[in-house]
Amino acid sequence: MTLVSLTSYQQRLEQVLQHQLEKKSLTDPRLHQAMAYSLLLGGKRMRPFLVYSCGQMLGASLADLDGPAGAIEALHTYSLIHDDLPAMDNDDLRRGKATCHKAFDEATAILAGDALQSFAFELLSSHHYQQVPPQRILAMVQQLALHAGYSGMCGGQAIDLAHTNQKMQVDALEQMHQLKTGALIECSVRFAYLASPVDNAAHLDALVRYSRAIGLAFQVQDDILDIEGDTQVLGKTAGSDQKSNKATYPALLGLEQARKKAQLLVEEALAALRELPYATDELVALARYVIARQF
Repeated sequence: MTLVSLTSYQQRLEQVLQHQLEKKSLTDPRLHQAMAYSLLLGGKRMRPFLVYSCGQMLGASLADLDGPAGAIEALHTYSLIHDDLPAMDNDDLRRGKATCHKAFDEATAILAGDALQSFAFELLSSHHYQQVPPQRILAMVQQLALHAGYSGMCGGQAIDLAHTNQKMQVDALEQMHQLKTGALIECSVRFAYLASPVDNAAHLDALVRYSRAIGLAFQVQDDILDIEGDTQVLGKTAGSDQKSNKATYPALLGLEQARKKAQLLVEEALAALRELPYATDELVALARYVIARQF
């Protein structure tokens, strides 16, 4: 992942999201403002990066990838707004700014999250695709519903909340994070595959294994940064997991073993990429970035 490619994809995504938001007729200006505040707040944009980078690697056009990339980021942003609410993680900071319920109010934040979830499906299903057949567009909608809901992200979040102040085994922690964090990362590579002309089950399997490995590595690094990171650098409150007594990899394994776990996951991701007959340089760089990042 080069700085040039990352910046290029980020800029393209910002333009897509801003354009789509501006197209919405105003029913309630405050709700629209809250949606835009959270969606355009910046961030790593890792999931859209995966859609763009992986999709282009497989031969999809950038124009066809705009819809899936925008959709995955809108869905992810909704999840962050709701995660930050007092009933969930009760956080004050997100991406270095006040969380949505702090910048506006709790009711508006709930509605902004709800609206962005719907917006994600709107972006995905109404996008003007050039080379993606209808059955693959429907498959993308199905994948987003599956990975965002009970069997994916929401299910993982529920497990997380249920195990606060309780001991967890490492395998249960891994299952939780594969759902809570990994589901949308896996969905991103599935979007890339479905938007491309490639039809090869073995290649999709390798990409899914790659996505699952980096998704889990991302969470392990998040757990480490919660202990070692700085609030100003992280853009969110450091130490919040410890304060809430949440199960984390450092808590179960210790810091050094958590670092080794993250490295092993990256090696697993790179091994999956070696099975593919494509130029995987950007995906290799992303896997390494996941555990080298400081925010």
